[in-house]
Amino acid sequence: MEAYQDMFQLQKHRSSAFARPYSSEFYNILLMEGSGTLSVDFTDYTFEGKIALFTSPYQHLNIGGDSDFEVDQLTFHGDFYCIEYHKNEVACNGLLFNNIYKQPYITLQDDEISLIFDKLRFELSQNEPHSEPILRSYLQLILAIASRIKKQEQQLEAESTPNPMEQFRELVEVHFLTQRNTLFYAEQMAFSHSAFARKVKKYFGKSPSQLIQDRVILEAKKQLHLTHKSIKEVAAALNFEDEHYFSRYFKKQTGVSPTHFREKVGISIVADSSMR
Repeated sequence: MEAYQDMFQLQKHRSSAFARPYSSEFYNILLMEGSGTLSVDFTDYTFEGKIALFTSPYQHLNIGGDSDFEVDQLTFHGDFYCIEYHKNEVACNGLLFNNIYKQPYITLQDDEISLIFDKLRFELSQNEPHSEPILRSYLQLILAIASRIKKQEQQLEAESTPNPMEQFRELVEVHFLTQRNTLFYAEQMAFSHSAFARKVKKYFGKSPSQLIQDRVILEAKKQLHLTHKSIKEVAAALNFEDEHYFSRYFKKQTGVSPTHFREKVGISIVADSSMR
């Protein structure tokens, strides 16, 4: 068995296979056509039609709905394709993956990405010893196309009436390491706490505390994956009292300890290159 087969797979499932929360150390791209609800890290989204869904390592996913439809699931490990290392080519990190502020899927208007999935499936069926560069090239093409679609969706959204809740996103990015009390953000935006919570939930689909928490966990994952810092150093960088409290916080949100996350997801080649 080729080494890449442990790090890159393409499988077909029924949506009912994701009726219970699923998570793993892999990045996931799921193509599906139907209607129902998605839950990603316990935040619900509704969908209808043909979509491509993107999840990062140790995000929790489940799919619900009245119908049982086919799902194409492409999984890859960061050691097979490093989205941070290839950020200039595909710009998918923070757009398709690790985007806590937007819905985690794009709507597909044609079969362009589906056809590339078919090419991947054919290449995998050949079981050739030198398939890895071809598979990686197809994956990069998928990510580039999906990033283009996501940017177009965001541009259309930005052209509509600006929403004042975007200020909350900006405040979180500036203050999440030091300010985790939602009252601080409500005061900064001159809202009562209850009105603030309602407006954030309506716009982002998440409560203010959930968004702040998601941002902290995202930063923790970045530090664990993109640096060689010890768990103690990561905890300190994120303003936790000690590494034990940080570990409990991280495991409660992800289902795994920081040590387990780092062992399974690995330390990115970006971390190695930054030390040169």
